Amino acid sequence: MYGDHETDETDETDESARAAGTAGAAGKSRTAGKPGAGREPGRAGSAPASGSSRGPGSRTGTGFRTGTVSGAGSDGGRTSAPLLSPEGQALRTRLEALRQLVGLSRTRLDGKTLAEAGRVLDEAAARRGLSARHTVVAVAGATGSGKSTLFNSLAGVQISETGLRRPTTAAPIACSWSDGAAGLLDRLEIPGRLRRRPREGPGTEALRGMVLVDLPDLDSALVTHRDHVDRVLALVDAVVWVVDPEKYADAVLHERYLRPLAGHAEVTFVVLNQVDRLPGESADLVLDDLRRLLDEDGIALGEHGEPGATVLGLSALTGEGVGELRELLGQFTQERGAATRRISADLDRAAGRLRPLYVADGHQGPEIGEAARAEFEDRLAEAVGAYAAGLAAERAWRRNAGKACGTPWLRLWRWYEGRRAPRTLAGLAALAVIGGRGPVAVEAPPEEEVTARQRVEQAVRAVADEAATGLPEPWSQAVREAAVRGAERLPEALDEIAVTLGAAVAVPSPRPPRPAWWPAAVLAQAAMTLVQVYGGLWLVGQIAGVLEPRLLPPVLLMVAGIIGGPLVEWACSLAARGPARRYGQDAEQRLRQAAAGCGRARVLEPVAAELLRYREVREQYATVAAGVNKLSTTHQ
Repeated sequence: MYGDHETDETDETDESARAAGTAGAAGKSRTAGKPGAGREPGRAGSAPASGSSRGPGSRTGTGFRTGTVSGAGSDGGRTSAPLLSPEGQALRTRLEALRQLVGLSRTRLDGKTLAEAGRVLDEAAARRGLSARHTVVAVAGATGSGKSTLFNSLAGVQISETGLRRPTTAAPIACSWSDGAAGLLDRLEIPGRLRRRPREGPGTEALRGMVLVDLPDLDSALVTHRDHVDRVLALVDAVVWVVDPEKYADAVLHERYLRPLAGHAEVTFVVLNQVDRLPGESADLVLDDLRRLLDEDGIALGEHGEPGATVLGLSALTGEGVGELRELLGQFTQERGAATRRISADLDRAAGRLRPLYVADGHQGPEIGEAARAEFEDRLAEAVGAYAAGLAAERAWRRNAGKACGTPWLRLWRWYEGRRAPRTLAGLAALAVIGGRGPVAVEAPPEEEVTARQRVEQAVRAVADEAATGLPEPWSQAVREAAVRGAERLPEALDEIAVTLGAAVAVPSPRPPRPAWWPAAVLAQAAMTLVQVYGGLWLVGQIAGVLEPRLLPPVLLMVAGIIGGPLVEWACSLAARGPARRYGQDAEQRLRQAAAGCGRARVLEPVAAELLRYREVREQYATVAAGVNKLSTTHQ
């Protein structure tokens, strides 16, 4: 018969194809100046040029006539890419986004998690590099469903073996309605001896470009048969599922195949075979129940003009309904968009499984809020004692003002007391400053050091938890790890800041900044002191008889000096409160800024970098997941 040409003819044609391809490569390309020449290999979903379908005796682009064995041709199924359709352009954008997404995620996600995405990219690249003029359709079904009989009926010739013996089909068998599909069949690992051509007939022209593949039984007892089914189903452009009235609700079919492939409804045909065995309206009832089961599987049905799976009843044995299926497959093939929709469905499924890893439901945005930053800086300032250092600086400034504006006698007494018994840390620091030896580094007690370290660790945990709230688990973990790594040496760095800058701001320098009224106050205090001295000398001179005895004037001068000195000191203390407070606030702010800068460099910036990476991958994922229904709408 016409479809029974076997291995010898296949090998001869393949050798001729390779020879023709070599000869064609040696010559100058005739398409070098045409639009589309030099483009990358053909992509799925590309719009075909007018008149691209070729008859059985027409010449191919390689310069030899088609033979009886499918796949002959020097192009190996590879063609130059015409302009991409809107579906193809959208698919290319999504695939590029998925490629970048995988690259950005390799250091955050394990290889098993990204395995499916990598497989989709590999298979998409392989399919889009092969012929876009062909549509590969697999015929799959359970044992006894009659899929091989339907395969033969569509081909118009006995190609696949049928019979009562089970299993009948041991390996995939292909039937191609046009040349140029060798690369596609090589990808399916179908050997040349299992590649056939259909019988030419009135309806053959409508099926140009279709490659029909008959699969072994999906419920075969042999593992190798089931492996063949799983391997080919992952690579074909569309699937015709053949069920029979007895096993159309089989759990293996629905749970292992139809339900996981629910998103591939637009490239799915479900045919109820053997309707000739159902009397009366039983066929319609079984079809309705089959549609119900498909709906429960989540498969959209292409009814009322909506995109989705095609469901129909037929009898491969009597031919009832086969013509309708052939017509539907012809229209489906001529659209040249099955490969694009299949890859898009694979991409949708991969995106759906990756969604929990990239989409943060309820997350306000991948950034550290101002409130979280302020709280983190407050905790670090508390850890280095910025507030206490500010108070100490304020008190020290007021002491300096008191020393400068106080009465000489009180200053002498204070100096004597401090010199005699410097019992406090402040006294030690003051003496060191007076002596010109600089700040004294006083170690904090162990319990204070432990408390400060705990404050730092608590601040890091708080800001990491705030930044990671609502993020997907891998990115939440990455944010926390970045914060922990940055905080490893943070307590020591803050201790150094507290020792160096903290001591400097707590004890002012010997010449602290002074307000404008300070010299006038010093002169007033000196005048009061001179008045006291002058009155005292005048009084001593009168007592000694050197001066004329007049007690009232020297006594008044002395009283004025004695009262005026403390009054000047009291007025200066009131006037010094404002500058002292500002000096203490400035000291506190310097320490806070130093601690905050250290925290930003070690913790906040690494956390922000992780959040920025998450924002990038989320944007790429949004591109990958965008248009899940767009292709269906466009096709509709």
